[in-house]
Amino acid sequence: MYRLLIADDEALEREGLEWIVRRAMPDTFQMIFAENGRRALELADEHRPHIIFMDIHMPGIQGLEALRLIRERMPDTKLVLVTAYDYFAYAQEAVAIGVKEYIVKPAGREQITSLLQRLVQELDSEKQARSERLQLMDRLSELEPIMENELALMFMVDQIIGAEAEQLAEWISFPLDGGFAVVAAWAELPPDQKERRALFEEVRAFAKSLGPCLVSSIIDRHMALFFPASKQGSAPATSAATIGERLAEWTADRLGHSASIGVGVLHADIEGLRRSYVEAVFASSCCGSGGGLCLFADLQRSSPARDGGTAAISSDVGAADSQDAHADEATNEYVLSALRRSREMREHQTISALDRARRYIESRYTEELSLEEVADHVHLNSFYLSKVFKQYVGETFIDYLTSLRIKRAKQLIDEEALSLKEICFEVGYKDPNYFSRVFKKVTGVTPSDYRTNSSKGSDSQG
Repeated sequence: MYRLLIADDEALEREGLEWIVRRAMPDTFQMIFAENGRRALELADEHRPHIIFMDIHMPGIQGLEALRLIRERMPDTKLVLVTAYDYFAYAQEAVAIGVKEYIVKPAGREQITSLLQRLVQELDSEKQARSERLQLMDRLSELEPIMENELALMFMVDQIIGAEAEQLAEWISFPLDGGFAVVAAWAELPPDQKERRALFEEVRAFAKSLGPCLVSSIIDRHMALFFPASKQGSAPATSAATIGERLAEWTADRLGHSASIGVGVLHADIEGLRRSYVEAVFASSCCGSGGGLCLFADLQRSSPARDGGTAAISSDVGAADSQDAHADEATNEYVLSALRRSREMREHQTISALDRARRYIESRYTEELSLEEVADHVHLNSFYLSKVFKQYVGETFIDYLTSLRIKRAKQLIDEEALSLKEICFEVGYKDPNYFSRVFKKVTGVTPSDYRTNSSKGSDSQG
């Protein structure tokens, strides 16, 4: 039910409009009445009406001024100016404040009804559009961590970043003009997957509170955070050192898991993000067994030993290059090994989830069944399940479901105990015509032809 505010200083006009609306569109509106502009403003603030009929000429605050104030507070409200011929000159001013509709006194029943029906259709369409936007936002919020992780893996492993990375970056609004990486590494992690997932979610939420960033999944014992440069390609508002310090303090205080936090140097461009990640991994390995914070920028000036001592190194360019090369060599084997183990574990988990999904489909295929329901049952995102189902099973969810249903339908036809209509409902279809089309698409013949051929085969064998 929508809320309709009628503001008019003449009681007869208010009552007339109410009578027309209630007779023509019953149970459509909650009616609200105001006898002057000031009261209209008060009631508009209190009830947030969807549509307002405002008389242009009232005592006190005039209708146009009231509409202007309401427009500022409620930009989505449908405003209708009610005017007499003498005040029609004000219509131009009304248009300037966003009033697109008007009626001229005395307005007929058909004119008022037609206007309200059109405004209700607009409200319905806007409501549907908002609902669809919210659903899309919910879907994107589910997919965002997956897209983040895919893009992060490209920075962590791939030497060449292609168009796919650019598309992912656009979808999640992550600029590719450079930035720096932070790595959180743990000596050990909880073996329980739910606890590891909770750890990931907490770190991700905290990282997001520090500023826009890209968060990878936990790979073996570490995860990477990528923070973009500013719009001008310069350092972010919050420095790498500050982010590293806050993350190190937070992991120590909140998680109870000692973490080694490594921070890479700010670099330009896409390849700079990968370089910063390699630096961050190397820096995290220099924190020692007790965890803590290490900045690669500091390692370019002095080299902390694992026993806590320090050894000065040359700070010239050649020494820095040597340090960078050492970082690359030291991390490549570890990172690739961790990624291999992560992929193996993820593949094992995926196959296990697919086995459970197939068993669930096979137990429920004769009922109404959706991909979303199956995904929810195996605790996977429906988009991801659709992708891996095709990859590992060799056919889409719909094709797999259809093949089960048609296979069962053929068995029931061969048994000759049920009519074709009964078989249609028995295998999960609600429309016999649709069942017949699907059956023919899969088998090449209609259900009736299949039954005829099956019967002939049985007779010849007899």
